[in-house]
Amino acid sequence: MKLQRTPLILLLILFLCNNLVAHSQACTTLGQTPSTAFPVCGSTVFQQASVPICSTNDLFVPGCSGAGGADYQNKNPFFYKFTCFVGGTLGFTITPLAANEDYDWQLYDITGRNPNDIFTVNSLVVTGNWSGSYGATGASAAGVNFIQCASDPAAGASRFAAMPVLTAGREYLLMVSHFTDGQSGYDLSFGGGTAVITDPKLPKMLSAKVDCDGKVITLKLNKQIRCNTATASGSEFSLSPAAGTVVSAVSANCTGAFDFNEMTITLAAALPNGTFELIINNGSDGNSLLDICGTAITPGDKVSFTYAVPQPIFADSIGKTACTIDSVRIYFPKKISCASIAADGSDFVVAGPTPVTVISAAGNCVAGKTDYVVVKFAAPIFTKGNYQLTLKAGNDGTVLVDECGLETPVHSLPFSTADTVNAAFTYTQKLGCRTDTISFIHNGANDVNNWNWIFNNGTPVTTQSHTIIFPATSNNTIQLGVSNGTCSDTSSTQINLDNEVKADFNMPSIICPEDKLEVFNTSTGLIDIWKWTFDVIATSTLKDPLPVQFPIINREAYYTVKLVASSNALGCSDSTRRTLTVLDHCLIAVPTAFTPNNDGRNDFFRPHNALKADNYEFKVYNRWGQLVFQTNNWQDKWDGKINGNLQGTGVFVWMLRYIHRDTKKEVFEKGTITLIR
Repeated sequence: MKLQRTPLILLLILFLCNNLVAHSQACTTLGQTPSTAFPVCGSTVFQQASVPICSTNDLFVPGCSGAGGADYQNKNPFFYKFTCFVGGTLGFTITPLAANEDYDWQLYDITGRNPNDIFTVNSLVVTGNWSGSYGATGASAAGVNFIQCASDPAAGASRFAAMPVLTAGREYLLMVSHFTDGQSGYDLSFGGGTAVITDPKLPKMLSAKVDCDGKVITLKLNKQIRCNTATASGSEFSLSPAAGTVVSAVSANCTGAFDFNEMTITLAAALPNGTFELIINNGSDGNSLLDICGTAITPGDKVSFTYAVPQPIFADSIGKTACTIDSVRIYFPKKISCASIAADGSDFVVAGPTPVTVISAAGNCVAGKTDYVVVKFAAPIFTKGNYQLTLKAGNDGTVLVDECGLETPVHSLPFSTADTVNAAFTYTQKLGCRTDTISFIHNGANDVNNWNWIFNNGTPVTTQSHTIIFPATSNNTIQLGVSNGTCSDTSSTQINLDNEVKADFNMPSIICPEDKLEVFNTSTGLIDIWKWTFDVIATSTLKDPLPVQFPIINREAYYTVKLVASSNALGCSDSTRRTLTVLDHCLIAVPTAFTPNNDGRNDFFRPHNALKADNYEFKVYNRWGQLVFQTNNWQDKWDGKINGNLQGTGVFVWMLRYIHRDTKKEVFEKGTITLIR
């Protein structure tokens, strides 16, 4: 409901009166409810000369409805429906027939929805206009890009909204409402936008079918036709040869809508057996049949049909069977009476290579008739074979009865089933030093004739078997899908290869002269021979050799430790080596001077041989107490620079703190070092 600037007491009276009148008069005229909307197109002007007074639901208006609920109504409405055939902008104009009338409107997208959902689903609103100003309204290029709310006419609110963008293939509903009663009406016209809402398909007759007694023809058309363009007497239709006279033509849909696509044509007498043509021409109203846009079915358009006195029918066929079927669908040349189908499936029995028990039967019943019957089994059929389904008298005493009331004879239909398939596969491996060759194969059982291998998400391979080379150290995913044309299956496996011979080990790079060297073998692959060489000191063929003591020679020495790992089975080997430094001693001592002049001797300053200093912390300060060097790594050295600048000759203070690894005692020392240039 829309409020305009009015004295408060008068406004309240008007509100109460209008609501009492509106809610006391339901909308019963065709076109005044969403489900009975007028079908319109973009090529004609729709004229609404009068609007019956009524009102039903409140409406949600985006940006206008109050937070407490809807405060707008579909007051004295008419609804118009259309489909968008080419996407684009929609322009239209609602032109009042009287100058002092104000019409409001709202557009909805109702694709796939019940039209009445517009009253409960707020998101269906596309756009609208509820301006209180008199005059033409609608959607135009100059319109505002929001919904104009109820307003005082003097405020000059815009009566036009921006043209909405429609999407091809979607259905829309336009509501036009008038707040006051007794309005003069309006014209609704479309134009100015790029969207196409006019169906380009030309109307024509699609098919004709005669009922069982030969007196009633059901005509189907290729699109919706306006109800008011057909004469009740069927004067538009004739037969060739002229074996019958048309006495009426009606569509049941026209009792509650404006259009139809199927109608019933009644003849004065039953047709004889034969083939006929139903012909359309201009009727007594001066036209044939017109679609929503006023386009006529071309006079002379015809459709042929055949009539024969009904005879008992046989089932046409059984629908295509799938894998492990638990039901079959039986098709008939005529509709079957649903009342003649025994729900327990006793009208049917199945024989074949495996036992099959029928437990139910049903159709897709519409108006008591069905095009097919689904026969349900107690369990799926897993085995390949040829079966016979027999139609017989069920527990109700009859075989199936067709739409003409004739009982089908007892007869049988064949159908076949396929074996289920299994995608499980096998493979063999030929292992190598760096790569492995793996051959895959599927057994092809149960008529499998299609294979789809996927190796590590690569390009599909469609042969029954395939050989592929993988790295000897790799993780590989293999998937196979198989089918016999009816049944299908997939399987997958993970093949993790780790046979590549790769020698590797860990050891400390520096040790004290009194300590033994321990090595830790980290080699991988199919290794069965180990050969360790500890320089000229020792050798071993154990996978994990015993610790080795190096000679104490009172000077720093360097040794090479080598491992050769071999595989007899694969005939390959790999080797690696590390360099070991054995210190001259591990007595932690700090020198008293150093000469950072790049002569290769005594160029850096650090404590000597602090290998066993845990929680190591070493700092150097200048004579002003400025920290010039610090480290927690015993191998780091000071180069005599501060922030990259060379320092001159002078004395510096050092501090050393650590925990001795062997004694576990905390040690703190400090002293001075002389930098000499």
